[in-house]
Amino acid sequence: MSIGLVEIIVLGLLGLACLMTLLRLWIGPHTPDRIVAADTLSVIATATIVVVALLFDTALYLDVALLYGVLAFVGVVALARAIEGDAQ
Repeated sequence: MSIGLVEIIVLGLLGLACLMTLLRLWIGPHTPDRIVAADTLSVIATATIVVVALLFDTALYLDVALLYGVLAFVGVVALARAIEGDAQ
C-alpha cells in the first residue's frame, strides 16, 4: 500500500468537507439544516470508507460502505419523520 499524491488530495478534500459540514452542524440555525448536515456527514463517511477500500485494495470495505450508506439513509429518514411529527 503506497499513498500517492492523488490519494493525499482526495483524503484532504474529504477532511475539509467533513470540517465544513461539522461547522454547519454546529451553527445551523434551524433543525432541518442540522439534519441535512448529518446526512452530508454520512455521505462523506461512506466516501471515506470507499477510499480506504481503494487504498487497501480490498472489496470487503465496499460492503461495509454499502451497509453504512443504507443505515445512514434509514437514520436520516427517521430523523426527518420525527421532526415532521413535532411540527404538526
